[in-house]
Amino acid sequence: MSTDHSAPDPDALRLRCSSCGRTYTDRWRCACGHPLDIDAPLPDTAEIDPETIDLTAGLWGFDALLALPARQRVCLGAGATPLVTAPEPWSCQFMLEYVSPTGSFKDRGAAAVLSRAVELGVDRVIEDSSGNAGAAIATYAARAGLDCTVYVPASAPSAKVRAIERTGASIVRVEGSRQDVTDACVAAVERGEGWYASHAWNPFFFEGTATIAYEIAARRGWSAPDALLMPLGHGTLFLGAYRGFRRLDQMDLIDELPRLLGVQAAGYDPIARELHGAADGDTNDAADGIHIREPVRKNQIMDAIAATDGDCIALGSTAVEAELGALGRHGFYVEPTSAIAPAALERYRERGVLDPDDDVVVPLTGSGLKK
Repeated sequence: MSTDHSAPDPDALRLRCSSCGRTYTDRWRCACGHPLDIDAPLPDTAEIDPETIDLTAGLWGFDALLALPARQRVCLGAGATPLVTAPEPWSCQFMLEYVSPTGSFKDRGAAAVLSRAVELGVDRVIEDSSGNAGAAIATYAARAGLDCTVYVPASAPSAKVRAIERTGASIVRVEGSRQDVTDACVAAVERGEGWYASHAWNPFFFEGTATIAYEIAARRGWSAPDALLMPLGHGTLFLGAYRGFRRLDQMDLIDELPRLLGVQAAGYDPIARELHGAADGDTNDAADGIHIREPVRKNQIMDAIAATDGDCIALGSTAVEAELGALGRHGFYVEPTSAIAPAALERYRERGVLDPDDDVVVPLTGSGLKK
């Protein structure tokens, strides 16, 4: 871990309820049951020189843009992922988040959450996850020297469970739905068994995922793409990107917000259903990383789509499996959940939502090595 003795007092930052407006110093959910967000002013633009930001430093190269009071940064090199030109048929840019230390974009959020946990003097963190978030939280907890318990579905991929076990974290397997896993974890949190490092609820996770927006903009000479296309489950990357690009726009560091486009797994597609009705075709059992029927921050996701003239569609397993093969033949070895976003490019172009010459960035979110 690195240390910054100039960091602000962690108790000076407040968390505000997205619904009733109550504020807290440290709580994972408002008393009214709604999510909390970090309540902080915009950074002082005069203190930020975009030309001197160190892109090799990952998340912490964007310290000046982060609302994260933490004197001890939990570091494993999260961020600093390549932005590469994708060939036809994609003709876009891929952000290779799957080369992150634990193999997914969840490293960004985990680094921020564990930095906050250390600052607050937490002894044990607890998380529920289908795999990638659990591996990231457990790994960064190990780096920080904290105990960790991860609740996982009984059907979680064995490679992801092994990644969690190797950190020394405790694993609790839960039979039933993904919601059953969350319910069991929340019950443990309420019994006082750990500090909830939830990738869906903890607002500091989104502060970490917001750095993908800063990194994309910085790597492109401080310009935003026309659109950003992402897998969408709980919205941890989607909302993080929205908050990051919105912050850059409010600070006049970019000219305009990109359109945020999501894609969900058919059968687990509450956002797409609300916008377009039920999806045609097969249920998507392949993209297990976004099997979320009740996103915690659904209203915020809908607001982000509306604010950016965005959209969300759903795809079945057939499209994902075909895309996995195509990506692999071009050197991109990703998990099925990652493949759903590039698969959606063609659909968005067919619908006229994207023009063929639109400038699009697609994060490839998770490694195929964990499947």
